[in-house]
Amino acid sequence: MSVLRRAKTWEISESEEEADTETNNDDLNNDESSRGATTEDPTSNRGRKKGKRESGQTSALAPPRPHGSGTPSPARKRRSREEIEADRERARERKEEGERRRVARAQEKEERRREQQRRREAAENLKSLRPENCLRCLTVCVDPALLQQDGSDILLDTLAALEWRCSIESQQLPHSITWTRDLPQQGVEGMGSVEEEEQVVVVLGLTDFMDMVISVKTMLDSEGEETGVGSFLSPLLECLNRDAKKVVTLLVTDPQLDYRTNACGVQSQLGLENLDIEEVLVYLQLCKSISLVFLDGWQEVTNHVCAVTKALSKRPFKLLTERAELPFCVDGSWASGVRVERDGSGLIQVWSKQIQQLNRVSPAVASTVTEAYPSPQLLLQAYQGLGSEEERKGLLAGLIVKSGGKERRIGPEISARVYRCFTAQNPQLVLD
Repeated sequence: MSVLRRAKTWEISESEEEADTETNNDDLNNDESSRGATTEDPTSNRGRKKGKRESGQTSALAPPRPHGSGTPSPARKRRSREEIEADRERARERKEEGERRRVARAQEKEERRREQQRRREAAENLKSLRPENCLRCLTVCVDPALLQQDGSDILLDTLAALEWRCSIESQQLPHSITWTRDLPQQGVEGMGSVEEEEQVVVVLGLTDFMDMVISVKTMLDSEGEETGVGSFLSPLLECLNRDAKKVVTLLVTDPQLDYRTNACGVQSQLGLENLDIEEVLVYLQLCKSISLVFLDGWQEVTNHVCAVTKALSKRPFKLLTERAELPFCVDGSWASGVRVERDGSGLIQVWSKQIQQLNRVSPAVASTVTEAYPSPQLLLQAYQGLGSEEERKGLLAGLIVKSGGKERRIGPEISARVYRCFTAQNPQLVLD
């Protein structure tokens, strides 16, 4: 009996609609049996329950519905080797692109850091070039021989009071004062260097200066032979021959005489004529670029040394401001100038400004001339086409100038001045 029931159930389960119908009927029968008759054959109940369990088992063994929730996913398509390689290539390209972006960001960051470092160094360098900061980098080097002269302590006391650095060391030139400058630190180790300035001051007494003048006069009489000159002139000439950039200043001091008003006042001491003294001074100043200053005592020598020190402290900043090419030229209109573009626009305004540079030539007169002759070449050609000098001078005299609602002629005076300005061969010629 159970075998027949199983076969029957299996046959019904092959059809989806029949299985659903049987399941619904079983549910209805169960409901009716639960609400319906109070007396029923136990055997039939057991058979019905057994059939229900067999029907549930049969449903579980049935094949899945095509549109049901339990539909399995289709089989995964197997990729080819070319597709795998293409995917690997795209992944590698993405990785390389990310690496390039990372390197570019790192380079940009490093460039910004370097730019900030350069700006910081430029600002520090500019700050160090200020006179008050450069003054701290200068050292006044005094030859020990000068300390043997009376009144030299005034110089040392003044430098100490100003808190300027001073060094007592032997110099190439005896009785000289030089200056050295500490350069900014360079390199990783921060090692600085010292630069010697070009200025050299030699302090001489009257006796030493007389000896130098006689030596120069003797050398000039021997047609420029520098051998056998005096003790002070010989090392001076050797220093200038070794370094032509040196700027030497001779300070002649004698507290008993006043030479500030008359540099040739030493002739009474030297026994030379005025012409001889002037010849010596011309040779020292023009041929050897040696300046000569007569001072009264060490106080004036100290003032001169302080003035040179302050000038040297201002020198780097001035060189920095003068380094730019034509710093007074800026873009746009400046000093009534006109900007000329690459296409030539603005040349007519330049031509008009050029005529206005003449005395008593108004913009209206210049505009009239430029309208008649739009370029200087056309005006010169018009002058060449005339036969006589008087015709050339009066070429522009008849042009009508319109200004303020009135009309007037340029006149022969302005016309002649314009003619002389553009045709004269003498650069010293007065146009008016």
